[in-house]
Amino acid sequence: MDVTTLGGIALAIGLILVGQALEGGHVGSILQATAALIIFGGTMGAVMVAYPKRDFLRGLKLLKLAFVEQKTDLARLSAQVVEFAGVARREGVLALEGKLAEVTDPFLRRALQFVVDGVDASVTRSSLEAAIDAEYEENAVGAKVWESAGGFAPTIGILGAVLGLIHVMENLNDPSKLGSGIATAFVATIYGVGAANIFFLPWATKIKRKLSIERERKTLICEGVLSIQEGLNPRVLEERLRAWTGDEGRAAPERKAA
Repeated sequence: MDVTTLGGIALAIGLILVGQALEGGHVGSILQATAALIIFGGTMGAVMVAYPKRDFLRGLKLLKLAFVEQKTDLARLSAQVVEFAGVARREGVLALEGKLAEVTDPFLRRALQFVVDGVDASVTRSSLEAAIDAEYEENAVGAKVWESAGGFAPTIGILGAVLGLIHVMENLNDPSKLGSGIATAFVATIYGVGAANIFFLPWATKIKRKLSIERERKTLICEGVLSIQEGLNPRVLEERLRAWTGDEGRAAPERKAA
């Protein structure tokens, strides 16, 4: 699990409740099932109107990225690519065919297959880059679903507050109910603004960041495989790949150039 997501949500909600308690409030005053139904139901309904079924479902599916920790070891990946470069330099690119069974990463295996098949470098680059961009753009729509939810929620919150005030106006003949009724009405606004800024917008930001990390990983593979195809010295390739691995790459073990 991604501890920053869970910890951040817990911290935000916890300190908000602590602040309310310090002001003399109590948790019960902001626990309103009706307000939650209006905000979350209304927001999801608005998002469904805004996006086609496929995009909406993709957004729901990608939500797990906000809660699941991605283990992307770029240094290890870089070392693996450099190792393949050494094999290709010593034994020729056809020798990589025997290594394909050991590759568990589907994108890396696909990229190496281009090299083994003798595909032209320009075709390899265009094919891999198109695949990277297409996947990123398609998944980015899922993040936009939650961005849209973050935009709709505060407005739905105002709608909920107005509905609550209408109910208050209907009970003007009973002044004893006015205070609690108005307070309840504004809970919807709290839910709308809170849901947008604690849940929906942060989720969208984290999803987009993790999608970018995945794109960087695949770009590293693309550049590494293209360098193998052009016969680049493995040591030079290792230095080139540090543009993606940074300090992480400097921890990777050095390999002798063939």
